[in-house]
Order: sequence, then structure tokens, then C-alpha cells
Amino acid sequence: MLVNSSIDILDIEVSKFDEITLIEKIKDAIQLRDQLTIAYANVNFINIAQVDKSTLHKFNKIDIIHPDGIGIFLASKFLYGNKGFNKRFTGSDFYHLLIKAAIKERWSFFFFGDKDETLQKISSVHPDIIIAGYHNGFTYENDKLFSMINNSKPDILVVGMGAPKQEDWIISCKRNLDVKIVIAVGDGIKVFSNTKKRGPKVFQKLGLEWLVRLFFEPKRLWKRYIIGIPLFIFRLVRLRFSKN
Repeated sequence: MLVNSSIDILDIEVSKFDEITLIEKIKDAIQLRDQLTIAYANVNFINIAQVDKSTLHKFNKIDIIHPDGIGIFLASKFLYGNKGFNKRFTGSDFYHLLIKAAIKERWSFFFFGDKDETLQKISSVHPDIIIAGYHNGFTYENDKLFSMINNSKPDILVVGMGAPKQEDWIISCKRNLDVKIVIAVGDGIKVFSNTKKRGPKVFQKLGLEWLVRLFFEPKRLWKRYIIGIPLFIFRLVRLRFSKN
């Protein structure tokens, strides 16, 4: 994790870079040919890291962990007051900025994760971005995948398999990858393909998009939100009072 401009949230170093600075970090890494790994920390990400110390250790090997969602924003304010994040960030909003920057700079993408049907929609939704290749996240062999990625010579590798699987894969495999930007996006690949259901603008502004996701996918997400959010709050309160 880059030590500049980050704060500790339950032992995860979360970046305070704004979106524009993060785009500049990506641009610099591509130009200088320095590998940069990026992930997003939401409430679920932080909760997963509390269960297993080895997972926590792997997460913190990611170069930049950017905040994602209202929960992390509020946690930063609860723990650090005015020294917390200046505003709420979401991965979904950042991916749109990344697409615009990639079109301008002519950066190419390789998408790894999700389903073939989802991946195949990206080029039609964003005809101006350069897609070096893609592969689903369900049936793959690492050696063949490494060759496929490296032969396509992408600037940015987008990995979407959910935490902690995607971060574990990135940390374990990055030395085999001839690509400068490796970013873990979870189901963010659906943002690129325009198949992710986002809430109405008012829900987005209020930080309540998670309610929309829970409504559409209750079986998959009920534990993450109904149990995960109270558990996250409990951990924050316990941490704060343990410091006093």
C-alpha cells in the first residue's frame, strides 16, 4: 500500500486520493512502466479482512486501496473526524472516469471475470475503448490466461471475481503479468457493460444504492448487508472506545 495520503480503517490502509489524482497515478504508472495494483474497500471488503489475518495481509499488499461507498466514508468521519475523507467515493463513478481517460489516452483493457455474455457487451456499450481481450472468471487455467493476457499487451487489466478471490489472484499472479495497471473491481465489470442496476439519483446521492442492490439480489446479498453492516458498526464502535 502506498503510504502517502491514506488512513487506517480496521487495519486496512485506505487511500485519500481523489478520483483525478488516482487517474494521474494510473497515467504515471503506464508511462513509466511501473506496475500498479488497485482495489476498492467497501464495508464487505473490510469485514472480510477481519476474519482472516492472512487475507488482511494480502489486502494490504495492494498498492492503492480506494474507498468505495457511504459506509467507508462515514467510518472515516467516525474514526478521524475532519481528517476523514472529504467526500463519498464509489467504484462505479470512478470506472466511468477511467473509461473517459482511457479513450483520451488510448489505453487498452483486458477484462478478466464475470460471464462471457457480460464481457461481450462491453464493446457495444463503449465502442471507443480499446479491448485487448477478455476471459470469464469461471473457467480458466492460470498459465494459459497469463499467455493470453501478456500476448494481448493491455495497459489495464480489470479483474472482477469478488473479494477476496480477486485480490488473492492479483497478489499471487502479478509477477506473471506483463501489464502495468491491475485493478480489482468485483462486479464492477457490469458497470463497463452497462448491466449493473444502479439506484435512482436520489439514492446515489444519499448513499443508499446498497438498498437497491439488496432489493434486486436478496438471496446473494442479505448476509452482506443485513448482518455485515451492523457487524461493521460494532467493530468501529469497539475500536473507537478501545482508543479512549
